[in-house]
Amino acid sequence: MTLGRAPNAEDSCLKNHQQSPVGESLSSLPTFIDSPSDQEKGRSSVSNRENNSDGRDSGPESDTIQDLSDSPDDAGVKCENGLARQQSAATTIIDFPEGGLQGWLVVFGSFCAMISVFGLINSAAVFESYFSSHQLVNHSASEIGWIFSLYLFIVFFVGIQVGPIFDRYGARLLVAVGSILVVLSLMLLSLSKTYYQIMLTYSVLGGLGGALLNCPAYGSITHFFNVRRGLATGVATISGGIGGVVFPILLRYTLPSIGFPWSCRILGFIMLGLAVPANLFIKTRLKPKITHEKPKVSSLLPDFSGFRDLRYAFSAIGIFFMEWGLFMPLTYIVSYAAAHGQDATESYLLLSYLNAGSVLGRVLPGLFADRLGRFNVVIITIALCAILVFAMWLPAGMSKSVLIGYAVLFGCASGSNLGLVPVCLGQLCDARQFGRYYSTAMMVASFGTLSSVPIGGALLEMGSAETGWRAVIIFSGLSYAIALACYTTARVLAVGFNPRVKF
Repeated sequence: MTLGRAPNAEDSCLKNHQQSPVGESLSSLPTFIDSPSDQEKGRSSVSNRENNSDGRDSGPESDTIQDLSDSPDDAGVKCENGLARQQSAATTIIDFPEGGLQGWLVVFGSFCAMISVFGLINSAAVFESYFSSHQLVNHSASEIGWIFSLYLFIVFFVGIQVGPIFDRYGARLLVAVGSILVVLSLMLLSLSKTYYQIMLTYSVLGGLGGALLNCPAYGSITHFFNVRRGLATGVATISGGIGGVVFPILLRYTLPSIGFPWSCRILGFIMLGLAVPANLFIKTRLKPKITHEKPKVSSLLPDFSGFRDLRYAFSAIGIFFMEWGLFMPLTYIVSYAAAHGQDATESYLLLSYLNAGSVLGRVLPGLFADRLGRFNVVIITIALCAILVFAMWLPAGMSKSVLIGYAVLFGCASGSNLGLVPVCLGQLCDARQFGRYYSTAMMVASFGTLSSVPIGGALLEMGSAETGWRAVIIFSGLSYAIALACYTTARVLAVGFNPRVKF
């Protein structure tokens, strides 16, 4: 199957939408040229609308899929009745509500689900610091690093099967089982005392739960948003930043006062409460893209044909290196501060500063990406990440103020990594097959998350302590530089070298 880029809606469509005050403030931004596929206009009427009656979740703003098979010259994006339309690779046009009560409730449900996945992993530095000085004091940094790498590896690697299941059957069962596994993992983690127990509860059980939540949380948004998908995804992904702010502060007080077991149980009860809106509001509305009356087994299997599209291939490879760069500071910044003269408990706040910056970094880039181009914005933010690693973290040393400044700025720049990556991938495929292509790309990234933290732990054991930290920081910066080259290549392959082209 060859992937086609999902075009954005025309400016005329945007004018018909009711814009928010924030959206109106963007009118002063430079005008960007639409990419070639965005400039094409539909030249004839379309007909034969399909009825969305296959029993899947649907609201009053049900999808409209229009067949253009009789008009091969038709292309582009139109706007009628407030619905933005996306032309798919199968010569259909799909209407998107671009909001409404149901659409934003889906965003809220995704927000709650993502806290359970990324809010927890964004607090990994607290767990890493605590494990290394308590239960796992006799284990090396590299061995402890495998705990967090395996968690993310399972989240993304198992997702390669979750994506096609989501595309075919919807989100209900996946979200329900995923929520149960996440809560259960934290409850059992509270009883864990040895390395293998922590690995099984936190990494394996928690990773499986995260895998079942991750793809539906992102994929459901693509069923309701196209033109405003960057903003909607950004709003949902700030949950990871909020969890990364709240959980470290919570653990900073609960770990010394009530101990590790009850700290984990409190987190488990929080996840249980978040599971309620996640299960109520995450839903799908577009019919699965199937041409047979009975679905083939292959329709539920991963599809690697997308890698024939070099834009998609370079984007997926870019995510791999982005994961290498991102999880060094996320996992080791607390230990770095403690190793450079700061109190271990106070160092937990650095992670909160980083995640507080990422909250802003997830919303604003998403908002600007819809206006200036998703790939354009993610390239800028990846470049900023590389610059901040080399310019601030590398020379920070024992300077508390520089470390705080780096944590906030890096959090703001890196916040777009999780928010814009799925939006960029969604720009390269049909919305009804987003789960399959997103999960396949994240499968590639899973090997980056699996190896990133153990590599960091191994680098820390090189020579003196300062040499190890310098190696970790340089590794992070170089990884971001390679990710920047990959995303820039994908954009050039799509629209050429002109930086003013919106893509």
